[in-house]
Amino acid sequence: MKGKIIKGIAGFYYVHDGHDKLYACKAKGIFRKRGVKPLVGDDVEFTVLDEADREGNIEEILPRKNQLVRPASANVDQALIVFAITEPEPNLNLLDRFLVMMRIQQVPVTICFNKVDLEREKGRLRYQEIYKDSGCQVHFISIYEEQGTEEIRILLRGRTTILAGPSGVGKSSLTNLLQPLAGMETGEVSKKIQRGRHTTRHAELFCVEEDTYLMDTPGFSSLALEEPEARELKEYFPEFAGFSGGCRFGADCVHVGEPVCGVKEAVREGKISQSRYDNYRQLYQELKERRRY
Repeated sequence: MKGKIIKGIAGFYYVHDGHDKLYACKAKGIFRKRGVKPLVGDDVEFTVLDEADREGNIEEILPRKNQLVRPASANVDQALIVFAITEPEPNLNLLDRFLVMMRIQQVPVTICFNKVDLEREKGRLRYQEIYKDSGCQVHFISIYEEQGTEEIRILLRGRTTILAGPSGVGKSSLTNLLQPLAGMETGEVSKKIQRGRHTTRHAELFCVEEDTYLMDTPGFSSLALEEPEARELKEYFPEFAGFSGGCRFGADCVHVGEPVCGVKEAVREGKISQSRYDNYRQLYQELKERRRY
């Protein structure tokens, strides 16, 4: 039989058959000899050992379309990163780090701001303006009022999607809305520290509908980039490309300390978001310092 690994816990891999059955499977020792570890999202061939108890063995891992390092997963089509538009206020530096990480792994990203029922139109316009040229779609939703959630359902259809973002922004609530059988534990935002409790403890796929899977991941409050090299970082901010022709040092310009820079000029003129550029500079300095040590 063929299926997809939706989670792995304590040496067992739980394989969904694409319909309505889930099998607890062990991976054959040959994978360890090959140096291959089954991943959430892997399409596999498996043998049923006990239909009553839904137990089986994974016989073969089918060719992967891609493989992500973080979160460790395979065959991912896109990422949906969720932030609250307020309560808590979005950490745009954290968001930009995630966009770089996904772009490095060539995973398309859609940005989703939740809790728009708590925010005036001004907030929506601000974030739309900041990310309009980032290469990402931007959606505004209210899970509480089920506003804009049908658009998200359509976006997910027929794909495997990573759902990511900080704790307390509504990721688990969104999963429960899209697939009530997911039964995910939800947490309230701490009034004191304005962060949510971590309610997701491992990466897990949920079958939303036929051929449509959603991977909820543990919430994060920080994200350290392990790559790229500092000089390559500009390649992951697509809005810079249209203005680099105005740089005195051309392709060698990193848009930080150079005296004549088309990107810095575009920031001054409001053609590139000041927020995006400030976060770029911070990430650039972090990567540069890392290389020194």
